[in-house]
Amino acid sequence: MICTVIQKKTLEEIGAILENVEMAEIRLDSCVLSLEDIDECFQSDVPLVATCRIAEIMAANPEMNEIKAAAFCEKKLCRAIEAGARYVDVEIEAPKSMSKRVRACARDNGTVFIRSYHDFSGTDSSEALKALVEKCLYHGADVAKIVTTAHSQEDVDRVMRLYDEFPPEKLIAFCMGDAGSVSRIDCLKRGAVYSYAALSENDMSALGQLPVQKMSEAVYGGRHFIGGKVKVPSSKSFAQRAILAAALAEGESHLEKYTPCGDNEAAIALARTLGAEINVSGDMVSVKGTGAFPGCMDAGELNVGESGLLCRLAMPLASQLSVSDTSISGEGSLLLRRMTGAEEMLAQFGVQISADSVPLTVSGRLRSGRAEISGANGSQLISGLLMALPLGEKNSSVIVDRPKSIPYMFITLDVLKKFGIRINNEMLGGRDFLESDGDWSLCSEMVFKVKGGQRYSCADFAIEGDWSAAANFLVAGAVFGKVEIEGLDTTSLQADISIMDILMDAGASLSQMDGNDGPVTAQRAPLTAFEVDASNCPDLFPIVSVFAAFCQGTSRITGVDRLLHKECDRAGAIVEMLDRMGVNVKIDGNDLVIEGESLCSRILSGRLLKGGRYSSHSDHRMAMALSVAGLGAESPIVIDDKDCVAKSYPEFFNIFDRLIFQS
Repeated sequence: MICTVIQKKTLEEIGAILENVEMAEIRLDSCVLSLEDIDECFQSDVPLVATCRIAEIMAANPEMNEIKAAAFCEKKLCRAIEAGARYVDVEIEAPKSMSKRVRACARDNGTVFIRSYHDFSGTDSSEALKALVEKCLYHGADVAKIVTTAHSQEDVDRVMRLYDEFPPEKLIAFCMGDAGSVSRIDCLKRGAVYSYAALSENDMSALGQLPVQKMSEAVYGGRHFIGGKVKVPSSKSFAQRAILAAALAEGESHLEKYTPCGDNEAAIALARTLGAEINVSGDMVSVKGTGAFPGCMDAGELNVGESGLLCRLAMPLASQLSVSDTSISGEGSLLLRRMTGAEEMLAQFGVQISADSVPLTVSGRLRSGRAEISGANGSQLISGLLMALPLGEKNSSVIVDRPKSIPYMFITLDVLKKFGIRINNEMLGGRDFLESDGDWSLCSEMVFKVKGGQRYSCADFAIEGDWSAAANFLVAGAVFGKVEIEGLDTTSLQADISIMDILMDAGASLSQMDGNDGPVTAQRAPLTAFEVDASNCPDLFPIVSVFAAFCQGTSRITGVDRLLHKECDRAGAIVEMLDRMGVNVKIDGNDLVIEGESLCSRILSGRLLKGGRYSSHSDHRMAMALSVAGLGAESPIVIDDKDCVAKSYPEFFNIFDRLIFQS
């Protein structure tokens, strides 16, 4: 990215400048800013670098010695860090005590710590330059910055060779002077975190610095970025559960903020088959429930559409509610998906199924009691058991070994609680789990205590916005522009809220205004490789894989085993997609490993993603991820089946296309 140097400006002037740049360095040694001004300045969504040079402070204040100047710089830098600076730059010559304190402050606040070296007279030998980088990194730098003065191309070449010796995401290296001017762009091509530009030709902080407009044209050409506002649809994870629970309840429930999609409409159709009366008016769904109890109906046949969740919820519910065998049918990709583990799990509760894929027949009445089951095949059938067992006459205990997709179980419990169903739960694990303060990925066992004889009561509430859908727009904003998303709750139980942690771990700029349900904004920032265990949020794999392709370095995403029985073989589909696009990708055990490059590096090196015709494999998540990947492709990406997004987000492409055409 291009970092514009801002010097000798007031807070008001800085605010106006930040409206038109993608990143900026605030020179605290020359800008006229009080500590309160620093607080306000560094709250900006624009990624900011805080810099305060001791030598500049001493030159402007002859009465100050080095100790006092260092203390002055330390105070301002730490204030900027605490206010939200994304990077802090401390020169390698700074006193050790000052550097340690600023570094500690940066660590505590999640700020990237840069140690910098400047040579205003020339360029040293390759060995000396390499030693300087090693010194910076040895003394705790997250990024080493080496800036020398070039008198020849040979000087530039020596500095640029540093990118062959060190990971580019750990290095900012270029040359000053007219001979080194091109290196300010070339370092971005090599994968540097960012490079510097002047606000204008009359406002250069170093010789050879290019004005930001000229540098932007050289880096991006006429490329447009995206921008705009998006209101996300309701979460189908919540909506489907809530619609079925309302259908089982006594009385009339009202579900606000509903948005239609294939899976939600299938849930409404299923609820009607169960006997509920449903009216949809705008974004309000009114459900007059059946007051369900064991053996209250003869279900006959239940159609679950294309929804794997509905199928797995319906099996235990049908066995609890119906007096006779129930046939479960479906359509589309669901017919190709195996219900792995369902036969063994249901058998422990006295229920048999005729096949491990739809269509199938459910036989036997759901039996209360104690059972130990494997969580290896996901949470959906467990959620179905949690919805059905409370209606039984006796109490039940369900012990889940090695649970997966834990957040979705908590969504089920949250929805059930709204409808008057109480289930006690406990998460267990070893020492790592206990010391982690409840890290889901370290949980080895869950225990659910279900009291029998409960009945569903009606409820009124609003359905949450969908983090699964939002993830695509958040990634698009973080890599290709700026997107503001409305309708999200940052205290949500949804598994895919993990996209926030993933983006922030990679360095993305995220912000939220007006509390936990205010708009969430994602905008461009320097992005580096990350590691994440996505076992509990497998639906994020496609879009996070695309994101990793634009993060400098090697990213590792754990949880490939959760992808085999989705709408398609998602692991295979992702590898096929990225490989065709020219991204180095492989599956290593249970990990997806992706070698990424920054957007600037891809543009300047001619390694943008390859366009052409791609298959979504009729998978809505793949189709949406492909559309985001298309923003970073050298030619259009044509998706063979875009209609599959109707399963979860029918309006996705209409909304996405409106964002693309804003520059």
